Amino acid sequence: MQESPIFVRTFDMLAWLLPVTQKFPKEQRFALTARLQNAAFDFYEAITAASISKEKKFLQQADVELQRLRLYLRLCQRMQFFNKGQYEHVFKMVEEIGRLLGGWTKKA
Repeated sequence: MQESPIFVRTFDMLAWLLPVTQKFPKEQRFALTARLQNAAFDFYEAITAASISKEKKFLQQADVELQRLRLYLRLCQRMQFFNKGQYEHVFKMVEEIGRLLGGWTKKA
């Protein structure tokens, strides 16, 4: 299951996001940066739990984590931590992950 597209895309997003967030302002590293990173990891953990347990509550939790991730990404953009190209890139990744999660939820 971990080779399914949602896991691959989420891993790709994490691999892209972590080095980018290391360049955010130092005063935000323990606030917004940490929340953004945690939301991304929490999402990955939620989809992992959903793949193991088959309970729909884990898919619902993954959706909540994805919403948190979107919020933190928008805040980072508003505070100009991303340049326009970076924001467009990460938001395209998140949109694709959201579509994959939606499809998985409908099948469950």
